Amino acid sequence: MVEPKAWQVTAGSAAVGLVLAAVAVAAAGPWDSGQRKAEREWAAAQGGAGGAHHGPSAPRTPAPAPSAAEVLRALTAPGTRPQAAPGTTDTELARTLGKLLDTDALGSSRTASVVDTATGEVLFTRAAGHPMTPASTVKIATMAAALTALGPDHRIATTVEATPDHRRITLVGGGDATLDQRRLAALAEDTARALRDADVTKVELRYDLSLYSGPREHPIGRNDNIAPVVPLMAGQGRLDKSTSGPAQRSTDPAADAARAFAGLLRDHGVRTTRAPAAGKSPKGSEPLARTTSAPLGDLVERALTNSDNDIAESLARQTALAAHEPASFAGADRAVTAQLGKLGMPLKGTRFADGSGLNRADKTSAALLTALLARAADPAHPELRPILTGLPVAGFTGTLRSRYEDAAPAAGLVRAKTGTLTGVNTLAGTVVDGEGRLLAFAFLAGGTKDPEDAQTALDRLSNALLPHPAPTPRPAQG
Repeated sequence: MVEPKAWQVTAGSAAVGLVLAAVAVAAAGPWDSGQRKAEREWAAAQGGAGGAHHGPSAPRTPAPAPSAAEVLRALTAPGTRPQAAPGTTDTELARTLGKLLDTDALGSSRTASVVDTATGEVLFTRAAGHPMTPASTVKIATMAAALTALGPDHRIATTVEATPDHRRITLVGGGDATLDQRRLAALAEDTARALRDADVTKVELRYDLSLYSGPREHPIGRNDNIAPVVPLMAGQGRLDKSTSGPAQRSTDPAADAARAFAGLLRDHGVRTTRAPAAGKSPKGSEPLARTTSAPLGDLVERALTNSDNDIAESLARQTALAAHEPASFAGADRAVTAQLGKLGMPLKGTRFADGSGLNRADKTSAALLTALLARAADPAHPELRPILTGLPVAGFTGTLRSRYEDAAPAAGLVRAKTGTLTGVNTLAGTVVDGEGRLLAFAFLAGGTKDPEDAQTALDRLSNALLPHPAPTPRPAQG
């Protein structure tokens, strides 16, 4: 058993671990398409009388995870620990994990870390400090840096500024990757109202992208997984009606958003003198209207659940701005590294070449990922809780919705961030084990040949951390 670090929680009670695992049941938040709402609704339904439901039918997706019932029952009996399942001692667990890790499906290199979040005890390690390409699990680091730099209540603004005579207006990108057509329309309505109040019905429209610097294209080039990284876009530049996952993207989402904004202004009686042009807001301009994103905590949850690359890059740049670094790939790298350094994280060999994990130059260790998850579970750091509540739930939400089909009983119990690039497969998240401990785990594999085989191997590793029911004894033969 290792001695806990100073930043780790010293109380090792099962109640603490279960409370943290059940954050999804009790916490509320505006981003209501995630697991928190589903489990909260499940909890409310169990306490209702008469079974009547007078409101709209509750959405069937996402369904409450099976873990909700067990966690809620545990919360009603604080201080108790569930009976440990047979064959789950730490020594046997390490032996099982070692065997599962030594599979050809996990390629030519692999690292692992499993930690008790309440005590800091390392239950299993395999080259945990060795940095590897993390793929999208790097988003855990990006989100932790953003939350600590800005706080979970921070909102990202998109603003319209006007010259004193209101004849020239500028749509100023603030880096909100969640700006959609609905909010853009509301912003146009507010802008048109303010212009009409000033007796102006014809304006010159510009759009300001000066917040960001450096390359606009991600180093991977044009890709359906990410739009050009600019501080102004609507609907993430998607050319279809999707809201998550891969989709063909606009090559100039900022210009598209500005043209859409001009059209919306016309709908409200304000014409533009010419097509919108890129340019900084003129000196002396003042705010005329604005729209803001959901709180940062909700953006973090959405980014983790859906592995949203656009939000991740946006939040990396917000972290850079908070650190007075350029809002670029390089500036975000320095800012995220510095922010995690302030948290006392193990950073040897790390590099954050981007915020999303699409760049193969990213390097993190399994030890860093479990340290971040443990810090997010620390009651002294509630600002990091969205990292836990945003993790996809096996078999139910986000990028884990279709995983764990042959790894019972993991469905609904494993919560983890996935990572996938060609030849790279990773998984990092949390489970509650048979001793009531909230465990953080990270498994990173490189040089993999078959992504489906690699994912199945990772699923089996995390599944091994869960309590498994003892086999039913066969009747004695007599």
